[in-house]
Amino acid sequence: MSEMAYNAQSMRAEKRGVAANSVYAAVLITAFKMVVGFMTGSLGILSEALHSGLDLVAAMVTLLSVRVSDKPADADHQYGHGKVENFSAFIETGLLLLTCFWIVWEACRRLFFHSVEIEPSIWAFVVMGSSIVIDAWRSRALKRVADKYNSQALQADALHFATDIWSSAVVILGLILVSVGRTFHLAWMKQADPLAALCVAAIVVYVSWRLARQTIDALLDAAPMGVRGQIMDAVEHVPGVLEIERVRIRRAGARYFVDVSIALARNVTFQASDAVVLEVTNRIHGLLGEADVLVNAVPRALGTESIFDRIRAAALRNNVMVHDISVQNIDGRMHVEQHMELDEKLNLLDAHDRVTALEKEILEDVPEISSILTHIESEPATIEMSDEIVTDTELEETLKKIGEAFDEVVDVHEIVFKRVRHHLFLSCHVTMNDDLPLSRVHDVQTELEIRFKQVAPQLFRVLIHPEPRTDNRR
Repeated sequence: MSEMAYNAQSMRAEKRGVAANSVYAAVLITAFKMVVGFMTGSLGILSEALHSGLDLVAAMVTLLSVRVSDKPADADHQYGHGKVENFSAFIETGLLLLTCFWIVWEACRRLFFHSVEIEPSIWAFVVMGSSIVIDAWRSRALKRVADKYNSQALQADALHFATDIWSSAVVILGLILVSVGRTFHLAWMKQADPLAALCVAAIVVYVSWRLARQTIDALLDAAPMGVRGQIMDAVEHVPGVLEIERVRIRRAGARYFVDVSIALARNVTFQASDAVVLEVTNRIHGLLGEADVLVNAVPRALGTESIFDRIRAAALRNNVMVHDISVQNIDGRMHVEQHMELDEKLNLLDAHDRVTALEKEILEDVPEISSILTHIESEPATIEMSDEIVTDTELEETLKKIGEAFDEVVDVHEIVFKRVRHHLFLSCHVTMNDDLPLSRVHDVQTELEIRFKQVAPQLFRVLIHPEPRTDNRR
């Protein structure tokens, strides 16, 4: 079993285990409160019993939701089943509100219409004290697992049971006040129990409101508060990102789905664009864990682009490579010469048509250009087999002397002659000064190639590799 599969199985087992324990505790505490509530006639305890009964239903719904929500995505649920957790929390909110209606109705009835004698017994205090202990235990256990796996259903249960602690404490206070009133013959203190029940209802309303906001936001795909700003702050600092055009976030259960659209310079290569997209994805994962991230890279023309950049951009749009671009300003008019590589299997007519189409597009994109002349080259698609390595000591020495005639050239070395398809190929290394501008390096290479072919017309292709003096000394 892979580590990822093991972690997923461990997560499911832990979430289901804590949810099942919550159900068992709810069964015990609900039954205990019901028995003691009827024994004492305390509305506070009965309201807590009903509250715990709904807790039981909520705990069962939570257990069912965590069992379903962890199922992987399928053809019918392509974003997974995480929304089941959000729906579970929504159901729990409705159950809490039903509790409020009954408590408020019964409390008002006892306050204004029908007085009920309360018999605060030791069992009343035992059941409420036990309830506080059990609620504290399961609330902490649920919150720990909810925070660990970012489960909204378990978070709702944890919050629910945490407020049960306070509502139970209020009921105990009400029972104490009733006992005090009976001892000192203070009739008005008989109202402490229904008043305590109203306090319980107020707490339930507060909890319901908090749960309602969270669950409705999740069901309506509202962006989690503050997360969008964090994502934008992280993404805008990724090298290469010019602008963030769109950020969309939705949540299903514990999983986030993020859709980001970023602008990149249109001349970046596909590999460079992919590297930026990967870095953006990693930074979002750093914020949201194993979120499902979709990054759309949009090409953008920069205001600082030169004529050369704009020519290359047109070529890239047509999936061709151009090089050796030369732009001449003759009497205020721009003339362009360029080399273009095309598939060697194309015939001349098809190749010329593609060149003509690209030249037309460049003239439309860059109106400053008056004319374009393109040198068509074949783009190799086959591996050439070398027939033999040729040794010609006399020609090597001649080529070295030609190099010595250039002030910029330190030496010519590693000269290799190869015969390929009955043609003689030459490759060599030329050492030059470190600070020589690249434009001059290219000119020297071109002049060397011309002179080499002048003294050795049999050379079909010449490849010169320039090296800096410092690197050549290593």
